[in-house]
Amino acid sequence: MSSLTLSLRDSSTMLRRNLLHARRYPSLTLNLLLTPIILLLLFVYVFGDVMSAGMGGGADRSAYIAYVVPGILLMTIGGTVVGTAVSVSNDMTEGIIARFRTMAIHRGSVLIGHVIGSVLQSIVSVVLVGAVAVAIGFRSTDATPLEWLAAFGLMALVALALTWIAVGMGMVSPNAEAASNNALPLIVLPLISSAFVPVDAMPGWFRPIAEYQPFTPAIETLRGLLLGTEIGHNGWLAVAWCVGLTVLGYFWSKAVFNRDPK
Repeated sequence: MSSLTLSLRDSSTMLRRNLLHARRYPSLTLNLLLTPIILLLLFVYVFGDVMSAGMGGGADRSAYIAYVVPGILLMTIGGTVVGTAVSVSNDMTEGIIARFRTMAIHRGSVLIGHVIGSVLQSIVSVVLVGAVAVAIGFRSTDATPLEWLAAFGLMALVALALTWIAVGMGMVSPNAEAASNNALPLIVLPLISSAFVPVDAMPGWFRPIAEYQPFTPAIETLRGLLLGTEIGHNGWLAVAWCVGLTVLGYFWSKAVFNRDPK
């Protein structure tokens, strides 16, 4: 068999392994999925009128639903990949990676299985949270099929980038608890982005924190695709962030995985 065929075969085997783990132990995925759903309901039904009025739109909860949903969807991806960091850390500390090193399998297939499995879980999580958003009133009637396709492509690209970073975090963590803590920025960064309020409405000293990070351009791009708002330079910034994080996470994870065990 060719090297490519072996790689595809072993990667698909590792993918099935990770999906089986997710199916047999769904509690971590469900806990991470509940966080964006609770935040969505909290900000819409508790703070929705006040937040909308503060943004100059009057006390209109429906307008705030449209504003907040794109940010919640990307926050869902950030939360989902935390589970990937924990899963990778478990593999590294429980000895299964050492066992894989002695087997005649493609070395990269272990990481590829984690990455593809995490991206698929992120997409499923986004669909579930999106269904909740639609149920409480979110609508995107102006988006064309091409814009919907671009929106899903952007979310998949964000999921790929964050997953590779999460894999690296999981590989350098001494245990699952440390992996969860190391991946915490992937949940915190959306909270201090433009997910809930516009960057222009933030205090001057805080604005650079929200503006110069990967989530804000991705959120603004997704918001523009779904709601027809101005995208401007955020589109290429979002893609650049995703490509950069993917490359960084890939080489980081590969270097740690190929390091000789102590």
